[in-house]
Amino acid sequence: MAKEIEIGKNIKKYRNKLGLSQEDFAKKSDVKYTTLTKIESGVIKKPSVMVMAQIAKTLGVSIEDLIK
Repeated sequence: MAKEIEIGKNIKKYRNKLGLSQEDFAKKSDVKYTTLTKIESGVIKKPSVMVMAQIAKTLGVSIEDLIK
């Protein structure tokens, strides 16, 4: 269960390193803003692989980096 919560925290951490707001990042990654906010806040605990791939690519990290 703790792993699922860390996904959102890791996405937020990497997004903040890039200096992007949730809205800007959602546009850049082509992930819906509401989906992004739900993942970061832990409402969506298991995002789809496609969404994770889009987020990881935009952040310049691997999916593994987001789930550890």
